[in-house]
Amino acid sequence: MKEDKNKAVVKKIRPLYDEHGAEGYYRDHAEAYENPHFPEIKALIERNLARFDCSAILDFSAGGGEVTQVLQQAGINGMAGCDPFTFALFEKNTGLPCLRLSFMDVIKNGLPGKYSLIVCSFAMHLCPPRDLFSLTWQLLDAAPTLAILTPHKRPELELLPGITLAWEDSVVTERGKKVRMKVYCKE
Repeated sequence: MKEDKNKAVVKKIRPLYDEHGAEGYYRDHAEAYENPHFPEIKALIERNLARFDCSAILDFSAGGGEVTQVLQQAGINGMAGCDPFTFALFEKNTGLPCLRLSFMDVIKNGLPGKYSLIVCSFAMHLCPPRDLFSLTWQLLDAAPTLAILTPHKRPELELLPGITLAWEDSVVTERGKKVRMKVYCKE
C-alpha cells in the first residue's frame, strides 16, 4: 500500500515543489521518484538520437535515470549521471555512477570532466532566474551541446547572451500538452 501511495504522490510533483521546494520534495520522495513524462522523453530521445554525439553523455539532474535508460536501450555507452537528490535511485536504475552536484555546486566549481552532450530533463526551469546564465555557461563549458527536456517553454536559454538555440523538437502528451526538447550551444 505504501508504494502505491508514494506513486500517487509522485505523480503530483509540481504542487509539492511549490509547497516544499525541490530539496524538500526530494528529501521525502527521492527513492520513489518517477518522471510522469517518460513516454515523451523516450520519444524525443529516440527520434533525435542520430543528431547527437553520444560518445560521452552526462544526464544532468538525472532523476531516476530516465534519459540514461532510453540511451542504454539504444546501445549507447559512456554515460554518467548528476543529481544531488536522486543519485541513489539513478545508480540503482542504471548501474552507472552519479555525481552529487547541485545547481549551485556547478555554478561555483563547474563540472568535473568534459562531455560530448549534456541532457537535462525537467529541471532547468527550477534554477533561480538570477543563476540561470551562470549554470548554463558552466554546462556549455563542459559540453558543446546542451539538450533541455521541458514540459513548457521555460527555460528560454536562447534569451541569454552568448547562447544559441540550435534546434527544437516536441511531442504531445495524452492530455494535449507539449513536451519540448530544446538544444543549445554557445554562439
